[in-house]
Amino acid sequence: YLVKVGGCNDCHTPGFVSDSGKTPEDQWLVGNPVGFYGPWGVTYAANLRQTVQTLSENEWVGMLQTRAYGPPMPWPSTQALSDDNKRALYRYIRSLGPAGPPVPERLAPGERPTTPYLDMTPVFPKGE
Repeated sequence: YLVKVGGCNDCHTPGFVSDSGKTPEDQWLVGNPVGFYGPWGVTYAANLRQTVQTLSENEWVGMLQTRAYGPPMPWPSTQALSDDNKRALYRYIRSLGPAGPPVPERLAPGERPTTPYLDMTPVFPKGE
């Protein structure tokens, strides 16, 4: 439920939005090699199925409480989840089992990715 209403698949599951959410559950949350390019550099939606394999449940809860990795991840919303909901996410994602390759590393501002990316650079039109 939390994965669905939280929109986790929108970024963390390749093709989820373009196939109108019809991606099979066994392909969910494997990360996305399409980057998000902006003034912060380039971020990639993590492979959560691999991430939960490297963290304990308590480490996961701590990460979701304190991390602020960069856009477009809605960290304030994630941090606002109750600890019980953070634990439920961990248990659900872990139940899916490990799958998918790692995603590319984050790039610093000004670096251009060699992967596909969405340009999220703000554009400020001149006023009339």
